[in-house]
Amino acid sequence: MKLYIYFLLIILTTALMGSSFAIGKIGLQYSSPLFLAGLRFLIAGVIMAIIVKILNRTHPAGKEQWGKVLVIGSLQTAAVMGCIFISLRTITASESSILTFMNPLLVIIFGTIFMHIRYKWYQWSGVILGFIGVGITLGGIKDIKVGIIFGALSSIFWAISTLLVNKWGTYFDTWVLSAYQMLFGGSILIILSILLEKPFFDINTKSVLLLLWLSIMSSIVQFAVWYFLLQKGEPGKTSSYLFLAPFFGVLTGVVLLDEPITFAFIGGGLLIIVGIFLVNSNFKFRKR
Repeated sequence: MKLYIYFLLIILTTALMGSSFAIGKIGLQYSSPLFLAGLRFLIAGVIMAIIVKILNRTHPAGKEQWGKVLVIGSLQTAAVMGCIFISLRTITASESSILTFMNPLLVIIFGTIFMHIRYKWYQWSGVILGFIGVGITLGGIKDIKVGIIFGALSSIFWAISTLLVNKWGTYFDTWVLSAYQMLFGGSILIILSILLEKPFFDINTKSVLLLLWLSIMSSIVQFAVWYFLLQKGEPGKTSSYLFLAPFFGVLTGVVLLDEPITFAFIGGGLLIIVGIFLVNSNFKFRKR
């Protein structure tokens, strides 16, 4: 793959990741949060499930494997995305994206505690910088709202699901796992919406276009491009560019929603971005 194509695809997928926060917040003008998140991933999951079936990709065998897909869908889609959309009700898209993308920092901590994975010193430096950045960012938020708690919970659930995918992922076709975890997670979100909120979706041209963008561009296309890059390039190097996602999250929040940005938010956000870069990096040092 040519280098300029690689970087264009990196920009595309991370921009789609980050911009989904601002677009999701706009979508909440027309829908309840859990219902919007559920519709997004139910549509995306159905489309991808049809595609992997037509392409005859290898599907999970037996109840145990399907159970693992259900667990990943419950965490990665239902828990993470449910928390994100709830957080967007009370905090800005910029704040939600920063809090959610703390997940690489938490992966290091949870991986060390629960899976006894050993990480490099610069990855731990990234964790420290990242949490200092979180402290600075939250210190600049004058009103601590419930959305901050849900934003932090989304990063915790994402970190747990990342470790589970890392552990179980070898048993599954990547595209099949992506399709069905979205399908299962979307279904769970719809059920939770019926149980926990008064679900509604105002059907008009703008709301439908927003939903289609979230389902197709910010879900299917985003995942497809990301997995393509992971397969074609070095996974460690590709993952290091995840730091661009919260950058685009803040940028689209400012552009689309005219969200205010304080110096504390900028400083803390930059530290978090540097921390994520270090955590996802795989530097090679020359021996003297």
